[in-house]
Amino acid sequence: MRASDADRDEVADRLREALAEGRITPEEHAERIDLVYKAKTYAELEPVLSDLPTERAPRPRVELRKNEQALAPPPAQSPNLVAIFSGVERKGRWLAEPTTNITCVFGGADLDFRQAVLSQSEVTVNVTCVFGGVNLVVPPGVRVIGSTTAIFGGNDLPDDDTTDPAAPVIRLTGTLLFGGVSVKRKAVDAKAIDKKDRDR
Repeated sequence: MRASDADRDEVADRLREALAEGRITPEEHAERIDLVYKAKTYAELEPVLSDLPTERAPRPRVELRKNEQALAPPPAQSPNLVAIFSGVERKGRWLAEPTTNITCVFGGADLDFRQAVLSQSEVTVNVTCVFGGVNLVVPPGVRVIGSTTAIFGGNDLPDDDTTDPAAPVIRLTGTLLFGGVSVKRKAVDAKAIDKKDRDR
């Protein structure tokens, strides 16, 4: 996963502490600081602290909820959801694969990402929707990018609420024919899908 500026600053602070504690020399400190600010991923940051106490080393974060203790990843489910004259949903704690495929024909799908675990920092939701609709709920701090092709349909997406370049991304792709995708941004404890959204 890509490291953020905050992660690089955290590693730099740890190196300054190591220098003050006499664990590394000034020359080593200068060399490692240079590597830190060139690093783009966690994998590039880890060797910088590999011979130092690691309790403060950054860890990849795949949970969309940042304030809970890390749990084991949820079991994998089928990445394909199909709703033909019916409905389908994903909610609670579930694993979002790199690509989730949704097919709706005279049907609908509800996906709640607020407790989802992303398999990578950017996941794709590929939608094929004919006379149907897809409702997504995402937590604050998640970027949603719409890249669908709409024919007599469309997307209703929220504005970005974060400028963090390392923020998780949900990318929408696919084709909408007389259908649409609606994305709402809600806190974890808010009601998932409003009745008026479901009835649209």
